[in-house]
Formats: sequence, structure tokens, C-alpha cells
Amino acid sequence: MSTNPYAAPATHVADIPEQVSLGNFIAEGRSRPAGNGWSWIKSARALTKPRSWLWMGIFIVFAIITMALSIIPMIGPLALYFIMPVLFGGIMLTCDKARRGDEITFGDVFAGFGSHFSKLAGIGLATLLMYLVIFGVIAAIFGTASALVLSGMEDPQASDPAVAIAIVMAALVMLGLSVPVYMAVWFSYALVTINNFSVIQALKTSFAGCLKNIVPFLIYGLMMFLFAILATIPLMLGWLILGPVLFASFYTGYRDIFYED
Repeated sequence: MSTNPYAAPATHVADIPEQVSLGNFIAEGRSRPAGNGWSWIKSARALTKPRSWLWMGIFIVFAIITMALSIIPMIGPLALYFIMPVLFGGIMLTCDKARRGDEITFGDVFAGFGSHFSKLAGIGLATLLMYLVIFGVIAAIFGTASALVLSGMEDPQASDPAVAIAIVMAALVMLGLSVPVYMAVWFSYALVTINNFSVIQALKTSFAGCLKNIVPFLIYGLMMFLFAILATIPLMLGWLILGPVLFASFYTGYRDIFYED
């Protein structure tokens, strides 16, 4: 046995695996710098890049489900309100596994159909109810015909200039009224699946988190808009990369606003 105090230990010392920080959860969210809107996109790309082919497959299946349901009269668009939140909940769980360094599989995307299904479907119901209110406002201001056209239940009559103008004006009003809906649901999928929030709590917290970060969201929206144009030019093939980044950016923005690492 060596008596040299500077000698390396003879016994094997096991390596301690690196742990990914869970971070401190901030229930009310926090304001972030304007530039973090761009950081959400960069972080989303870094999250999806190691398994690019898997994420491309997820995006393609997501797009196929959306298009398939959209072409089913009446029932399909209605079903989308309930199925999309469940799929997005699974994507949030998949992103969370990827961030922790765990192995992800294609089946992880459907994890939202498990224990969180009722809450995620509840978010879909809440979204539907909010849009019914919006369509009611549109119908009251611009007439029932405009509301039916914007809901996809009726084809526009392009030959009538008055109807066309009313539809354009109604679309602009609907876009403005939809912004609070987007704010309420944006982080709700992650808050339900990862933090086990109730539906109402998740919607309120998501809205508050977005409200505190209007400027970063403006930067995020502008960059995503530019990338969407570029992704669409080459036969929309760029969406195979941008689509997964868009999905993951819901998660990276959520982590940045609601966690302090």
C-alpha cells in the first residue's frame, strides 16, 4: 500500500452523472428582456436539432391530423378544438423530456391523451367558448353572413363588393379579439401538463405571463413571420425545420418566463 499522500486513490471513484437543473418555478411568471423573444427561437432550435428527423415526423403527423380533420364538414373543425390542445400537451411533455436529456420517442407526443386528457380537452372547450363569443360579436356588428364565412361554415360571395368589404373588416376585428385568446392558451398546455394547473388557473396564468412580455412577443412574432416566409418559398420544405421550432418555442418561452434556473 502506497504511503505517498499525493498518489491517486487506488479505489474506483464512480462518476456522478450531470443533473439538469429543474429551476425554481415562478407561479405568476416574470417579465423578460425584449431580446429573449429571439432567444426562445434559438433555444427551440437547439432543443429539436439533436433529433431533427423525429421532430420532422412529429410535425408531419401533426399537419396530417389537422388537414384531415379540417376537411370533415362541421364535425372536423369542432374536433380540432379538443384534439389540438391534447397534442400540444404531449409536445410540451416531449420538450420537457428532451431538455432533461431523457430519450424521447414518437409516442411521447400522444402523452397528452393520458392523465392530463380531461384538462387539455377543457382548454379546448374554453377556447371554443371564447371563439363563440367572438363570432357572436362579429355577427352583431357585421351580420351573420360575415360570422359564418369567418367560421368556415359558409363560402364568401366575392361578387358582392359590400359583402367582401364587410368580411375584410370583420376579419380585422376578429384578429384583434383573438389576441387575448392566444395569450390565454399559449402557455396553458405546459402549465397543465408540467405544473398540473387547473384549466382556469392555466388560462389566467398564461394570459398574465404573456401580458408581462408584450415586447419579447413582438420580437418573437416578427422573427417567426420572417422565417415563415423563408420556409414557405422552397415548396414549403422549410417548414420541416421551422414547424418543430415553432412547437418547441411554446416550451422554451414558458421555461424562460416561469422558471428561474
